[in-house]
Amino acid sequence: MIIHTKTLKELSALLQSKEISATELATHYLDRIEASDLNAFLHVDRALTLAQAADADTRLAAGNAHALTGVPIAHKDIFVTRGWRSTAGSKMLANYTSPFDATVVEKLHGVGMVHLGKLNCDEFAMGSSNENSAFGAVKNPWDANAVPGGSSGGSAAAVAARLAPAVTGTDTGGSIRQPASFCGITGIKPTYGRVSRFGMIAFASSLDQGGPMAQTAEDCALLLSAMAGYDERDSTSLAPEQGGVHEDFTRNLNEPLTGLRIGVPKEYFGEGLSADVEQAVRAALEQFVKLGATLVDISLPNTALSIPAYYMIAPAEASSNLSRFDGVRYGFRAEGYKDLQDMYRKTRAQGFGPEVQRRIMVGTYVLCHGYYDAYYVKAQKIRRLIADDFAKVLSGPDAVCDVIMGPVAPTVAWDLGSKADDPVANYLADIFTLSTSLAGLPGMSIPCGFGQGDKNANRPVGLQLIGNYFAEAKLLNIAHQFQQATDWHTRAPAGI
Repeated sequence: MIIHTKTLKELSALLQSKEISATELATHYLDRIEASDLNAFLHVDRALTLAQAADADTRLAAGNAHALTGVPIAHKDIFVTRGWRSTAGSKMLANYTSPFDATVVEKLHGVGMVHLGKLNCDEFAMGSSNENSAFGAVKNPWDANAVPGGSSGGSAAAVAARLAPAVTGTDTGGSIRQPASFCGITGIKPTYGRVSRFGMIAFASSLDQGGPMAQTAEDCALLLSAMAGYDERDSTSLAPEQGGVHEDFTRNLNEPLTGLRIGVPKEYFGEGLSADVEQAVRAALEQFVKLGATLVDISLPNTALSIPAYYMIAPAEASSNLSRFDGVRYGFRAEGYKDLQDMYRKTRAQGFGPEVQRRIMVGTYVLCHGYYDAYYVKAQKIRRLIADDFAKVLSGPDAVCDVIMGPVAPTVAWDLGSKADDPVANYLADIFTLSTSLAGLPGMSIPCGFGQGDKNANRPVGLQLIGNYFAEAKLLNIAHQFQQATDWHTRAPAGI
């Protein structure tokens, strides 16, 4: 039996039937991680993992275990964890160990999942390629010359390479969906506020949202059911009366898609979209038609404005959030400074990488007196227009579609280093994911094909699904039905 090719759902069944123990399962994955050269993991502690596995075995033996008890999981290094280092991919926090667990980590550990370690990511989740990590780039398991996407590149690569059956990621402007697309796995960004941000190292507080990544939509539904829910420690967490209730996201997985109306935005299929990505996405849309859905042409006219709006709002919030890293209280501190101001300057110059420094400077600029109204306030107004675009087609009695579909990214994964000197090119790669984040809507990526040509034939393509607020169960059902009819999600890189 090849254990690591199993889905989370299948591993759960093996654990519940006692065909394998949590300790055996954890050991198998730890051995695979140790042998990997993808740089997906930043910190692994075999003793800590096996101690959790032993506790899971005790729960399984007692016969009252949760469906996820004993299943291994790894966490993006944006979530703080007791025992394992929490670095956010930055030199600034290179040796930081948190005294507490993030709520997401706490919830998943509470149901008995076994923590394999911390996953590499772009520094403070700022990036689209995972090349901004202070600890080196992650390689894409499908093609070692390609980026895995970002900022949750380590998370996506770990699932694709079968180093972990499930992982957590965070999505600020597409950082779950885009790496899921580039690595050929499934990932979902929930409605903003669904999943607690407590213990998630902040980048942009009005945009950051945690979510699960795994092989299948069914696996993501199981994970999200355990992750989501109101958290009084997070001021942005949705209270029960606002929709922040505990849900079983597996409840609708077997509903047929007959009568489903799929909105296809014309703005997602214009200039800049590569021919191979468009072909794969349109083939996936035709598969949904075979499953009983109908395609509806729609327009999201402010899509192009999502890039300038996002790159005003997100850096502004980053400028504020990252001001806490000053070398005084915790984290990196520069040596050889003359006074306090000199210590601040040298600590930030040496502790933050180039992309983080760039965004802090942009954010500080747009918040300055004289520029606040011209840039930041205007960007927030555009954000409202973008949200209104979605509301017009998804909400109310005049809604013309039940879900929106299109590409996740304009191209397949690009070569490592090919955009390193062109940050704007990286920013443009998020054109189809940013608007969803600005609106706070749920969105997900599922595998739907591969690129074309000698270079791209082994690089995956993802289909993006966008739903109305709190429509995660619907999105997961739609994705699950597609995966029941296709095999893209079962494909794995060579050698797995």
